[in-house]
Amino acid sequence: MNKITVRSLTKLFGGQTAVDGISFDVEEGSVLALLGPNGAGKTTTINMLTGLTIPASGEIRYDGEEFDPQNKRIKRTIGVVPQHNNVDRDLTVYQNLKTHAVLFGVDRAEERIAQALDFSGLSAHAGKTAGNLSGGMKRRLIIARALLHDPFVLFLDEPTVGLDASVRRTMWDFIRSINQEKQCTILLTTHYIEEAELLSDRVMIMDKARIVAEGTAAELKARVGKWALDIYRNGRTETEFFETREAGLKRLASLTETASIRETNLEDVYLTITGRRIDA
Repeated sequence: MNKITVRSLTKLFGGQTAVDGISFDVEEGSVLALLGPNGAGKTTTINMLTGLTIPASGEIRYDGEEFDPQNKRIKRTIGVVPQHNNVDRDLTVYQNLKTHAVLFGVDRAEERIAQALDFSGLSAHAGKTAGNLSGGMKRRLIIARALLHDPFVLFLDEPTVGLDASVRRTMWDFIRSINQEKQCTILLTTHYIEEAELLSDRVMIMDKARIVAEGTAAELKARVGKWALDIYRNGRTETEFFETREAGLKRLASLTETASIRETNLEDVYLTITGRRIDA
């Protein structure tokens, strides 16, 4: 069953197309990653799905019901984690959650706050001033805040941006637990290849306001070949793709240049489709 249905969604800013007629579905209980570089249209897409931005045209449905940003009943089923850490730096962790609970009329606020603190691993930090938290802890606080009202759908906009590699991996475990333990449908945006591969059931690659590819990570990689041979030639790396490791090794044996074989990744898919790397 589709939790979210999107059809022909379009957004213009000052005559420029930010999102260009995209259509996709998100199955209930699944994780969908929107993968693409900055400016691809990922954040604008999330903003339209959560009512922060009004589409120029197109249709959004939750559980088959058309989404109206003024419909508070539907909006109560959505949790949003923005790209930037918008915590109140002068309040404690607990006070940040309490303020959010009061502003949004969260039922059983104290119980929900305690649950959110426990689930996010912040119980021991409840009395700390938010401004003194590490980057990873601030992200946990924002996610805990988004989970206070027990949403069915959670939107995560670049959830690990700015975090170092070890903290990023801890955050990935946290996001997995949200999906599995709370059975929460998740739509996340990212420009990190590994993040999209490890966290999502399906990946939607965005480039220049459009969806250029969609599928499981395995399906997308199969489009270019399961194995990649990197050939280091004249100061550049040229990559050839093969369906089997044996075929790649046969080609490797025929080369005089330095080369190495590896499994294909989503960076290869993006590069093949767009002609450039995702961070270019």
